[in-house]
Amino acid sequence: MPADFIADEQLAAVLRAAASPPGGAAPSIAELRRAARARAALRGPGPAMATADAVLGGVPVRVYRPGRSAVIVYCHGGGFVLGDLDTHDPQVRRLAAATGATVVAVGYRRAPEHPWPAAVDDAVAVLAAVGGGGRGVAVAGDSAGGLIAMLAAIRVLGEVHLTAQLLVCPNTDPSLGSASVEQKARGWLLDADVLREWVAMWLPDPALRQSAQVSLLRTDLRQLPPAVIVTAEHDPLRDEGDAYAARLREAGVAVVHRCEPGLVHNFPTLRDVSPACAAAEDRFLGDAAALLRIDGD
Repeated sequence: MPADFIADEQLAAVLRAAASPPGGAAPSIAELRRAARARAALRGPGPAMATADAVLGGVPVRVYRPGRSAVIVYCHGGGFVLGDLDTHDPQVRRLAAATGATVVAVGYRRAPEHPWPAAVDDAVAVLAAVGGGGRGVAVAGDSAGGLIAMLAAIRVLGEVHLTAQLLVCPNTDPSLGSASVEQKARGWLLDADVLREWVAMWLPDPALRQSAQVSLLRTDLRQLPPAVIVTAEHDPLRDEGDAYAARLREAGVAVVHRCEPGLVHNFPTLRDVSPACAAAEDRFLGDAAALLRIDGD
């Protein structure tokens, strides 16, 4: 059982609980979204700070203002299907508090109602609105949001001054062809079959999933900004995140990359129950603050 290989007792308990889901018919997308919001509501609220919901470039956003001028545009995870501004609110608050930056979280359109390129188009619109006039902007995201953020960043190269990329357990290759997808297919919270199903909702064309148009492992990375990337040992997306960090280095991009041992996909969402997850997220946030040259205290 995967949980038997986890040293952190609290995280192992989460894996054991998730390994025995209730029986019955597969839940609908609407039910999965409600469940994701319910789980998020049980997490700690994150640091207090001024926030405002707004619309930028025709896209709903939430703006977090801890008091400094640097800007990060953040795309939440959720397999292109789940997640929203509320589910990732604590995670974004922690990023804003640690870096001191104003963070603009993007409420992009999700599959299956809105397949590719809707989410990327929305992120591009927000980047263009935030980065007008030559203002420097960092891009950030977790899981599927990491891919959405970086595809948007590539589209605005030369138009928006990008200062950094900050990625947590990113999806970087929608073909899902890396070895870790099979090695960690079941029992590690992110089920590979479910992931494939959701990617197909977002990108119905299998050929497109392997193209340079959507894969960060197949496109030109030479003009991208410095990166902080964290992956996790027991994440199906580990290998593609690691490969992206390696490709950035090969392209001459400065990279700080950690593969956190003993952890699972998008571990920051588990920081309230796992000291190991909390410590790993704090390391990522420290690296992000250092890259942005902002004191995170």
